Amino acid sequence: MSRIQSKFEALRRAGKKALIPFMTAGFPNPAATVPVMHAVVAAGADIVELGVPFSDPMADGPVIQRAGERALGYNVGLDSVLAMVSEFRKTDAITPLVLMGYANPIEAMGQKAFVAAAHEAGVDGVIVVDYPPEECSDFAKAVREAGMDLIFLLAPTSTPERIAMIVGLASGYLYYVSLTGVTGAAHLDVSGLAARIAEIRKLTSLPLGVGFGIRDGATARAICEVADAAIIGSRLIEELESDPAAPEASAAAFVRSVREAMDR
Repeated sequence: MSRIQSKFEALRRAGKKALIPFMTAGFPNPAATVPVMHAVVAAGADIVELGVPFSDPMADGPVIQRAGERALGYNVGLDSVLAMVSEFRKTDAITPLVLMGYANPIEAMGQKAFVAAAHEAGVDGVIVVDYPPEECSDFAKAVREAGMDLIFLLAPTSTPERIAMIVGLASGYLYYVSLTGVTGAAHLDVSGLAARIAEIRKLTSLPLGVGFGIRDGATARAICEVADAAIIGSRLIEELESDPAAPEASAAAFVRSVREAMDR
C-alpha cells in the first residue's frame, strides 16, 4: 500500500477528509520551497502537490503561471524539484508527495529515468496534465511497479467511457477538475458537484479530490461533504505572493484556517 493509499485509509478511519495544497517548486524562491512544504504539513496538510515549473502550462491560470515563470527564472527544473523532494524526505518520511506537471520535462529526462529518479527521491504520486490515458499505459505500469501512484484529472466534460479508461490506469486518487477552464477561476458551483461525484463513484472506489476554484475554508468544507479531498493551489500561491519575505508563516496560516474549517 502506497503512502497515498495509507493516508486516505487513515483519514477514512478518523472520519476526516484530505487537505491537499498545491505549491510551485521554486516559488517564491528555491530556498523557501522545502521550509514551506514542512510548514503546510505542520499546519494540517495531508498530501502536498508540488508543481514542476514549465514554460507552457496549458491548464494553469495566471497566478500559477506567474509562480512558474518566477521559478524558471531561478532555473528550477525537474532535477531541482527532485532534489527538493529528497531534502524534504530527510526529515519527513510520512507525508505523501505528488509531483504535478507536464510531459515535456519527463520526456526530456526519459520516462524510465524519471520513474527511477522520482522513486529514489521519495515521490509518491505523479500527475502529468498532458499525458492522455490512451497513450500512457506503459508509463502507468512503470509508475506502479516503482511503488508510486499515477493520478489523472477528470473534467466535467469527461464521458463515462473515458472515466472507465482512466480508472483502469489510475491509482492513489482521482483529481476532479470542478470547472472547465484554468486554475484559479472563481466561479465554482459547489451545488452542482454532488450529482457528478456520485456518477464517478459508480465507476471507481478510488478517493476523489476536487480542485480548481477552491479559495477558502468554507468552500473546502462544502466540497468535502461530497468529495474525499479538497485541493487548493492558486489561493495558496497568492498567499505566498502577498508576503514573500515570510512565506512559511503566510502559507501555514492559510492552510491552518482551511484545516480548521474542514474539521469544524
